[in-house]
Amino acid sequence: MRWVRLSSIFFCAAVSVAALGQVRVAPTVTVTLDATESPRKILHAKLTIPAKPGSLTLYYPKWIPGEHEPSGPIVNLTGLHFKANGNELTWRRDLLDAWTFHVDVPPGATSVDASLDYLYPAVFEGRYSSGSSATEKMAVISWNQVLLYPAGWTSDELKYETSVRLPAGWKFASPLLVASQSGADVRFAQVSLTTLVDSPILTGQYMRMEPTGENPPHELDLAADSAAALDGPADFFEHQRNLVAQAQKLFGTHHYASYHFLYSLSDHVAHFGLEHHQSDDSRVDEHGIVDETKRRLFAGLLPHEFVHSWNGKYRRPADLATPDYQKAMQTDLLWVYEGLTSYLGDLLSARSAIRTPEDARDNLAGIAAELQYRPGRSWRNLQDTADAVPSLQEASRAWQSWRRGVDYYDEDVLNWLWVDVLLRQQTGGKKTMDDFCRAFHGGGSGAPEVKTYNFEDIVSTLNSLAPYDWRKFWVERLTNHGPGAPLGGVEGSGWKLVFSDTPSGLTKAEEDDREGIDSRFSLGLDLRADGGIVDTIEGLPAAKAGIGPGMKVLAVDGHKFSKNAWREALKAAKTSSVPMEVLVENTDYIRTFKIDYHDGEKFPHLERDASKPDLLSEIYTAK
Repeated sequence: MRWVRLSSIFFCAAVSVAALGQVRVAPTVTVTLDATESPRKILHAKLTIPAKPGSLTLYYPKWIPGEHEPSGPIVNLTGLHFKANGNELTWRRDLLDAWTFHVDVPPGATSVDASLDYLYPAVFEGRYSSGSSATEKMAVISWNQVLLYPAGWTSDELKYETSVRLPAGWKFASPLLVASQSGADVRFAQVSLTTLVDSPILTGQYMRMEPTGENPPHELDLAADSAAALDGPADFFEHQRNLVAQAQKLFGTHHYASYHFLYSLSDHVAHFGLEHHQSDDSRVDEHGIVDETKRRLFAGLLPHEFVHSWNGKYRRPADLATPDYQKAMQTDLLWVYEGLTSYLGDLLSARSAIRTPEDARDNLAGIAAELQYRPGRSWRNLQDTADAVPSLQEASRAWQSWRRGVDYYDEDVLNWLWVDVLLRQQTGGKKTMDDFCRAFHGGGSGAPEVKTYNFEDIVSTLNSLAPYDWRKFWVERLTNHGPGAPLGGVEGSGWKLVFSDTPSGLTKAEEDDREGIDSRFSLGLDLRADGGIVDTIEGLPAAKAGIGPGMKVLAVDGHKFSKNAWREALKAAKTSSVPMEVLVENTDYIRTFKIDYHDGEKFPHLERDASKPDLLSEIYTAK
């Protein structure tokens, strides 16, 4: 296995031995960032890059760790100029790669001064580091947005000295160490390019910093568009402290000097979670911690991103541990990188009481039901959802069930639960996934480092805990086409997937938040509250009748469409032999569809199977 110790970068970054035995000194790049106009959605950066006369090749980061695709927001790079000794230089973009620039460096020059602007999206759009990231009152700064780096060096070797000027009166949080600060001007300690790109800044007028753990320090850093949005209930912060404690017990070690939960609360920034080694970049609605429903819906986000510090940042698939940000990443092991993280994140959300036991089970029931009704499994296996990820993350929700999306997240919650159950069964309860985490993610605690792995390492670690044909298990899980979801773990843990006409509290919260109607498991329709059809499930009654995504329901059984009218019609159909009549608009044309369905609404739940031990409750119990 290949180890990279980031805390020892001073050695590898200082020198590089060329083929002829010559020692090269890696350059140190200086970045001065002006973020004072971030409310206007623009950042200004100046860079000084050591250079020699001739052609200088510079890269704008393309493959951003954690984003799993060539998503570096090059389209938002503007105002680019290069100078040497005060004179403007000529440059040209590479014809085969838009993220690469070639600069003509004149004789006598020892460095190139670059200036550039980065344009935040002006409206709510985009995803990850290219998404909306600034408002009137706050901003998230991702360093990959505002820098270039010279070719010929790894990101570990290159060193960066950075400073930022923030809007007056704004506070900030970042895993970067502060070298000095004078008012709004902050200078950070020198780090490698790897560490810099891995260390975002959260800044804003309204911020709250809450300690969530010691030895090493953990901190929940919140920025919001209003002061009131920071006033979450006491148990929210207590649960975050529980999260840190339960994670330390699960893994038995840590691989960071400190950890910052960077949590953005805004209706005007892109909503997602992105992992970093010593922090995360998680973004939810402005009322994400003060509104009980939203806390419920976002309960899995911080646990998921926190787990990534161990699983994804420390233990990383070898093909995702690239030497710089231009080399393409191979995504075939995302069923471990993201799938195992999803399982462990859900586990920790239950153990830390961020989720109640009931919500934890309802979340699992929802995953199981969605995959049970996923017709796309018939043609696209789980492995292909990982292999094809660069083309899947931008896909719309329309036709999601037939296209199949990034199922390596949710389906592997079921698969890793199955592994947990098998470990317990094969060892009489002596070994569990907790033991796997300590064996696979363990080692000495300390500063960030990377330890790569491949498929064989997963199999061998599992075999060291419990002899079993783990290779066959995972090959089958990754290549099968169903039918149905992989429910071996759910059923083996003492529970079974059932459906009733009563939605769970979590389902109600999801419907209310997205203003939708969940009829996926009855008619096979995912609806907006206005009747717009988001998706249809192939093989179920609505699709069989001829209804598809993008259409809009205008009326049902002669009654103008509304949420109540829709539900009343489904209820009435249970005692009627007459098909439901659904009036639908499709690209300016209106027609009536008859749907012969009489089984009422269906919502997923987990029901206890008393014939088996309740392993699921044991798995979710705090340690």
